[in-house]
Amino acid sequence: MKRVLVTGGAGFIGSHVADRFLAEGHAVTVLDNLTSGRRENLPARATFHELDIRSPEAAELVRTGGFDVIAHLAAQIDVRKSVEHPVLDADINILGTLNLVEAVRGAGRIGMTRLVFTSTGGAIYGDAAVPPHVEDVPKEPDSPYAIAKHSVEQYLSYYARVHGLRSVTVRFSNVYGPRQDPHGEAGVVAIFCGRVRAGQPLTVFGDGNQTRDYVYVGDVADAMLRAAEYHPPRSAGMNARAFNIGTGVATSVVDLASALMTAAGRTVPVEFAPARPGELQESSLTIDKAAAELGWRPSVSLSQGLANTYAWSAPQTSTSSPSRG
Repeated sequence: MKRVLVTGGAGFIGSHVADRFLAEGHAVTVLDNLTSGRRENLPARATFHELDIRSPEAAELVRTGGFDVIAHLAAQIDVRKSVEHPVLDADINILGTLNLVEAVRGAGRIGMTRLVFTSTGGAIYGDAAVPPHVEDVPKEPDSPYAIAKHSVEQYLSYYARVHGLRSVTVRFSNVYGPRQDPHGEAGVVAIFCGRVRAGQPLTVFGDGNQTRDYVYVGDVADAMLRAAEYHPPRSAGMNARAFNIGTGVATSVVDLASALMTAAGRTVPVEFAPARPGELQESSLTIDKAAAELGWRPSVSLSQGLANTYAWSAPQTSTSSPSRG
C-alpha cells in the first residue's frame, strides 16, 4: 500500500484518479480548494484537506504527509481565463506547483516521492506541427495556460536532473466522461449530453470539421496509475519523461454530435454558429510511447464512453446549460 496525494481530487478527472488508486488498495489523501471541485465527487475512503496548492498549509501537508505518490491535477484549466488573467494563471499553475515540489525537497523526500504531473496534449503543441503529435514535436503553445504547463514541465525536468525528483508527465487529449462540468472549459461532451436529454439543439461553431482526440476519463485514471509506477532515467529530458494520453483517433465535432445522439437514442437539430477566433482546427495525439513504456492503451471506445456519460448525465442535466462545440 502506498500513500498517495491527489491534488484536485474533488474535480472531474481528479476524483476518478482518486477512485483508481483506492481500488488498488492505496491510502489516498485529496487536496482541493473546491473552486471547481465538488464535495460530492470525493471518494468516501479518502482523507480530504480543503486547501489551495499555493498555500503554506498545502506545503506543510506535503512536507509531513510522507507521500509515496503525488498525482498533481489541481490547476487553473480555463484557456479563456488564462488569456484574460495570465498572472493569475501563472500564479496557480506554475507557482502552485513549485510550492508543492519545494515542499517535497524540503522534506528530504525528493528521491522517494513520485510526482505525476498532468499537462496538456491539446494545447501544448499549438498549430506549428501537423497532428497526430508525438511527444518530442516542437512546441508553440498559443495560450498562457499552455505556456504555464510547458514551463512546469521544464521545471520538473530541471528538478529531476539536478535534484533527483522522480517525476513523470502525462499530456491529456480531450478528456470526457461522468462528473464533467457542463459549464466548464472543454466540456463539449457534457454540454451536448445536457442538450440532447433536454431535446434542445446542439450549437456547433464553424463548419464542425475541427477535430479533437476524445479519451474516456476511466482510461485516463488508469494511465495516471501506470505513470506512478514508471521509472524514468534521472537524466531524461522534458519530452523523455512525458507521455501522450489519448486515443490517436481524430473525431470531428459533427461526428461527435452524431455519435452522441446514436448513443442516446435521441435526435436533436444541429445548428451552426460563426467559428471562434483562434480555435485549433486539428488535434490528436500519437500514443505509441505510452503503449510501449507504460503498457497503457485506452480500453473504452468512443461509443461506449458516450453511452456511459449520457447515462450518468440524467440527474445532472440543466436545461439552461449553454451550448458550444
